[in-house]
Amino acid sequence: MAAPLRVEDVAPFPDWQTAAHGALEFLHRIVGLDVWLVTHLEGEHQRVLDAHPRDQVLVGAVVPWDQSFCRKMVAGLGPRVATVTAAIPAYQGLVTPHPFSDRIAAYVGVPLVTHDLRVFGTLCGISARAQPRSLVRHLPTLEMTARLLSTLLPADSDLLPTVAGR
Repeated sequence: MAAPLRVEDVAPFPDWQTAAHGALEFLHRIVGLDVWLVTHLEGEHQRVLDAHPRDQVLVGAVVPWDQSFCRKMVAGLGPRVATVTAAIPAYQGLVTPHPFSDRIAAYVGVPLVTHDLRVFGTLCGISARAQPRSLVRHLPTLEMTARLLSTLLPADSDLLPTVAGR
């Protein structure tokens, strides 16, 4: 008699929001860094849809898009992996929705893109400490994770999570 199949640990996530949080937990465990975020671009602002660890950044927090690390990255003015943000002119003097925003020493980020190639938001990680150059080895994992989340984005934005202030 065959043993029952054990597949619960790889079962599909029930929705996009849960998949996004699972991605943040995964990246925190595999890549490290202090905080991981999924954000949404809303006009001139970037809103946090989810964070891990959740006690580090308020879900629903907003930063001006023109002052964010992610905007510079999406525009191609800064790299997707910055192990020492102080060494990147485009990343100097920017803000994040994090309590240590004046000390963002390392940043990684990748755009989340809709099926018609509009920027939905970002998947990003930040650290209060500079990181070793070897952090760049995680970029393919981050890009694939972002691509999978982009693929799963619902066509109807009304299906996205409702966050404070939205």
